[in-house]
Amino acid sequence: MHLHYLSAVVLAGFACAHPLAARDAHGTEESIMSSSAQSPTPTKSANACKGTGSGGSGVNMAAAIAAIMPSSTSCDKVDFPDECRTAEQAAPFIEKACADLKPAECAATIALMGLESADLKYKHNVVPGTPGQGTANMMMAEFIAEYATDLFGADKVQGKSPDEVLALVTPDEYNFGSAAWFLKNKCSADVRSSLQTGTDEGWLAYNECIRVNGANVERMAYWTRAKAAFNL
Repeated sequence: MHLHYLSAVVLAGFACAHPLAARDAHGTEESIMSSSAQSPTPTKSANACKGTGSGGSGVNMAAAIAAIMPSSTSCDKVDFPDECRTAEQAAPFIEKACADLKPAECAATIALMGLESADLKYKHNVVPGTPGQGTANMMMAEFIAEYATDLFGADKVQGKSPDEVLALVTPDEYNFGSAAWFLKNKCSADVRSSLQTGTDEGWLAYNECIRVNGANVERMAYWTRAKAAFNL
């Protein structure tokens, strides 16, 4: 059985209402979002994203997230209100996670988080409810355990159930850092170099690293919005 990083849609009807949170661990994907959805246009900000990471883009992070994730402007009528975050709420944590990433890397991790969390609505896998799978980019339990160990040390992780380990990293300051952590720790230098170009080829290479098909219509729709939001 292959070790998969992300989940796949297993119940088509549920997936329409609960996009990527309704995935299993087998890597099969279905169309779950209209690529024609309207999204806000990000604005430039002299104070946003400074430095050598996402700072090169000069985008307003909250506006960029909202542009990439069309439904992230509200948490009204969501299934898990305690897990949902708006673009405005998530922005400072994602900006911190992107501090040492290049603009295209930041854009790609945001696109991934948007897709996997249904625009920041979920912090855990809903269907089939895979134990320990979660954070904004829906990492599988083995990677959650590695991430938590890096953050807190092995003593804080050992002996805990997968869901207990997941609970360690779902607070916002960790939840929104997991995609950047995976990119930096699990993707090769060649993958990162390719992704830093901001091209579709780089996006596909990144998706190969996380063991999914980056050419999937919904994945490409998120990436297309991310490129526009970050002026790539």
